[in-house]
This record gives sequence, C-alpha cells and structure tokens, in this order.
Amino acid sequence: MGGTLGRTHGPYTLYDLDALPEDGRRYELADGWLSELPGDLWHDHAADRLKAILKEAARQADADVHVAGAPQDVTTPSGVRKPDVFAVTRDTARAALERQTRTYYGPDLLLVAEVVTPRTVNEQIDRVRKVDEYAATGIPHYWLVDLEPRPAITFLELVDGRYELAGKARSGETITLERPYPMAFDPARLSEMD
Repeated sequence: MGGTLGRTHGPYTLYDLDALPEDGRRYELADGWLSELPGDLWHDHAADRLKAILKEAARQADADVHVAGAPQDVTTPSGVRKPDVFAVTRDTARAALERQTRTYYGPDLLLVAEVVTPRTVNEQIDRVRKVDEYAATGIPHYWLVDLEPRPAITFLELVDGRYELAGKARSGETITLERPYPMAFDPARLSEMD
C-alpha cells in the first residue's frame, strides 16, 4: 500500500483513500489508518440479499427511505466507513445525488448493518469499534449479521447515546420490527439463492 499512497506509513487522509487504485478492493479510513474490507462471495451475497429485503419492506410500508451500501461512504467522527447496508431518508439520498457525492453523513443514517466476517480483524471492528463509533454518530439502529453456522441478526437500538439489545433472530425465526420502518423476515433469506 505504501508505494501507492506516496508515503510509506500513515496516518492517512481522505485524499489517500480516494487515491487508492480501482482494483476491486475496498478500504475504510478510521483514525488515520486504512483497513481493507473483507470481500468474499458469501459476505457480499448476504449484504445484497439484506439490501433487497430492506428495499422490499420499505416499498410495502411506503416508507420514505433509500437503502444503499458499500461502496458508498459514511463519515463518522473517526473517519470514513463503508457499511455493508444502510438506510437514509429519500430526501437525504436525493441531496447526495444532487451534490454528486457518494458520501453520507453518519447522523443522516436511520439504520446501518454490517455482515460480520469471522476470524478477521474486521470482526472485532464490527462487533466492538463500530458499536461505539456508530452510537457516537447517533445512528438509531445497528444490525450485526452473522452467517455462521446459519444466518442470524442481532438488532441494536440507540438509547441515551448507547446501543441496547433490541432483539435477535436466527434462521427459522421471523423477526417483526416497527422501527426504523415496519418489516418482517426470516434471516434464513440471507443465504437463499435466487
């Protein structure tokens, strides 16, 4: 990475993040350090399935939301994250489109979901670091998606500046939620093939 960025070690900036080559790899920037995001087929498939589930639920609920995810950026107090899946209001998405930016501000997010890749440094980041970071940013809902041994989701909700456990659902269980908008689904759908 050092030669690509023009310096051998960090701290790095948003300019360094933007200067990385378009080689299919994805990075986040936190506290001046770049970390490569995992990219495996199972992870990416689950993220795509979750996006589709959330989009369909928003349509059915006539919710005023836009569902997106990586490679779009979200700024937080620590730097730039690329959540696997997130939701913002349509007005927020429209404003980003008009500004021709791929960056959303953390406080604009209604929901963020990360698909956890076990046994990697990113697992610790998703389960610990981002819990604190997203809470400090004020994102009302944070979902942690586990794929092993079968898909399961942990639902966290912001209460008084900290995330509290709002529920869990495993494959074979249907979770019904009213916030951030009404939806019901079984996490098993995250591993289904079309």
